Formats: sequence, structure tokens, C-alpha cells
Amino acid sequence: MEPIPSIRVQNLTRYYGALTAIKNVSFTVNQGEVVGFLGPNGAGKSTTMRILSGIMPATSGSAWVGGICVAQNPHEVKRKIGYMPENNPLPDDMRVVEYLRFRARLKEVPRNKLGETVQEVMEICDLARTARRKIIGTLSKGFRQRVGIADALLGNPEVILMDEPTIGLDPHQIQGIRTLIDNLRGKLTVVLSSHILPEIERSCDRVIIINRGRVVTSGTSQSLREEFLPGNRFEIEIEGLESGVVRALEGQGLSVAILDCINKGNNIRRLSLRASGSASATQAISPKLIHALSQSTELTLRSLAPRDPSLEEIFLAATKRSWEETIDNKPKSVSAS
Repeated sequence: MEPIPSIRVQNLTRYYGALTAIKNVSFTVNQGEVVGFLGPNGAGKSTTMRILSGIMPATSGSAWVGGICVAQNPHEVKRKIGYMPENNPLPDDMRVVEYLRFRARLKEVPRNKLGETVQEVMEICDLARTARRKIIGTLSKGFRQRVGIADALLGNPEVILMDEPTIGLDPHQIQGIRTLIDNLRGKLTVVLSSHILPEIERSCDRVIIINRGRVVTSGTSQSLREEFLPGNRFEIEIEGLESGVVRALEGQGLSVAILDCINKGNNIRRLSLRASGSASATQAISPKLIHALSQSTELTLRSLAPRDPSLEEIFLAATKRSWEETIDNKPKSVSAS
């Protein structure tokens, strides 16, 4: 018997009057996964998370958390979910430990386990020694985010939803949140949205990309590279002209496209290349490129290194394709004759 997915969403749709926030959104998140939820502003990420957390009803479609239907049992679902909303709203006049004890009581943590539970989440979020007695209004943005995550962890949830957990943080604070998320891997199911794409790539097992209220694609970074940006990519630095690169490679029967060329001065250029073939063929292609370019009398090869497309490049390619498909599928207007 297959395990029940932590989250299953089927044809989820939400309208705000005439505005469509999300339409026919479907995806599955398995137990223990850390999944990134990506999309431009207004794509529908926060709406989807609010529906999953039971805060907002869907117009149509269904969502299940731990096998429980959100629409039919919202209170039971809330016991399974820890939700940290965007711009994490916290009371400025309470101390960290006071706020977390208050939230633990609201989440029905037994009185005899209250202190132990609050201490545990403060230890996980590195609040116990540094911020336990501090007033929340005096905390930095990074520590406020940690308090929000600690709140989400209260009540022994199975699923954690974090909406933009790293927004407004500096690099050191982001690294701290990333470490915290890594510590949750395999223990809880985590879904987080973020505009900081490198953080999603480092932290998540899989990504779901949403655009204009529709899921564009989902998968691992590697599978999405193969889907949207196929081929092997290399970055080379030469002394000479890019036309010499083309002639040198074509002379050896190599099919390579130049994606970008940056003139660094003194006749030195940095080029991005795409070679045909699967990603697994990179090791076989690299020596051929080095041999062909080294043999050329028109240029001097200074360096060559394989380069994987970043998640940002994948994201841009995926959302661009969804825009093009939307335009192609628009009904054509017929002028009156």
C-alpha cells in the first residue's frame, strides 16, 4: 500500500470577483519532502497556501492534507499544519517565550507538556539562549522570522507551510533559515515560497512553478533543466574572436551554439556555449571541445568549464513558455464583414 501524500491538490480554483487568482491548480507533495513553490508576484502562491491552511475557502476543486479534505474538515487540517504567512504578523509587546506559550495553548498543547514543547521549538530555531526573554518588537527581522517558524512548529504538525520565509533578510540570516529548514528535512513535509531562487535550489528537493494562477511545471532542478534548457552548457574564456570558436568547432564536427559573449578587453572574451546531447554526456564532450579549441590557430583557449543553468534561468524559461502558450491559446477575434 502506497503512503498517503502529505498534500494533494486537485483542480483548485479561486476567484476574487472577476479576478482569477488560481485556476485548476493540481500537485502532490510526498511525506518528508522539502518543496519550493515559485512564481512571480500575483501568481497565486499565497492564495494556494491560505487555502491549504484552511484560512480561505476555494471556489472549486479539492485539497487534502494527510488524507483529510481541507474543505470538509478545516479544523482537523489546522492541527496537521504549521503555517507561517508572508510578513509574519507578531505582537510587538510580548516576550518571545510568552508569545510561544500563548500560541501553544491555542494549539491545544497539553498543559503538562507546555514548557517542554515551547523549549523544544526555541532550541530548534536557536531562540532559547539568545532571545527567550526578549520583547518581540526589539528583535531583528531574522529573529522575528525564527519566532514565526517556531510558532509554525508548535502542536506537532505534519506539514509546514512558509510563505516567503527569507524576505528582507541579509545573507547571514538567510543562511540561518536555510540551516533550520535543512534540519527539518525528512522529519516534516515543508513547502516554502520564495523569490530568492538560489535559496530554493539549495534548500528544496523539488520545485513547483506557478504563473498566472496555473502550475507551469514541477520537478527536480535537474529534470527541469533537461525539460526547459536541454543540452550541455560550457563557459569558456579565449583570446581571439568568437567567429574563430565557431570555425574551430565546426571543423571538428561539433554542433555548438554560442549563447552569450562578453568582451573583457585586450582581445579576451568569455563565451557561453550550448552543445547538443544529454546532460550525462558532458564529460565526453569536454575533451573534444578542449582539443578542437586548442588546435585552432585563430585563438588561444584560456579556460573551459561546464556550467549548469541556474534555477533562475529555468524559472524564466518556464514562465516565458507559459506566457507564450497563453497567448497562443487566446481566441482569435473575428472582424465583421
